[in-house]
Amino acid sequence: MKYVSFTGHRDIHSARISDRLYETLEKLAESGADTFCAGGALGFDTLAAQTVIKLRQEYPWIMLHLVLPCPPEEQSLKFTEKNRQLYYDVISSADSIETVSPQYTSDCMKMRNSRLIELADICVCCYDIRRSHTGTGQTVRMAEKKGIGIINLYDDI
Repeated sequence: MKYVSFTGHRDIHSARISDRLYETLEKLAESGADTFCAGGALGFDTLAAQTVIKLRQEYPWIMLHLVLPCPPEEQSLKFTEKNRQLYYDVISSADSIETVSPQYTSDCMKMRNSRLIELADICVCCYDIRRSHTGTGQTVRMAEKKGIGIINLYDDI
């Protein structure tokens, strides 16, 4: 199995990112990636998970694995109703789900990010390097330290 993990900012400012993400994941699936791991956050995580779900129509063997920081009802507590519906649609379409903490804690997001990189053979991100003090920046640094490939779609926007 070849694992791809995602990390990215919650605010995505480019309409092109969706097309770039689809093309990238299609190439990864064609080169043997079969398990795609997302963290359940709004923004890039959700877009990546939705893209994997869409890609399964063409590549039915690929799987979506969610690595959640805490139980879904806690992670989605402050989401708008629309975002909560998107979140639960993704959850219902996932092939597998793991939760790194039984409840929300001050470090459960970092634990989730660490687990995503622990699983990963490659990291696909949407990371603005000017925002290095974010969870996305932290996760990219974990991937760099592990020495895995990083595909930053932000560079291409």
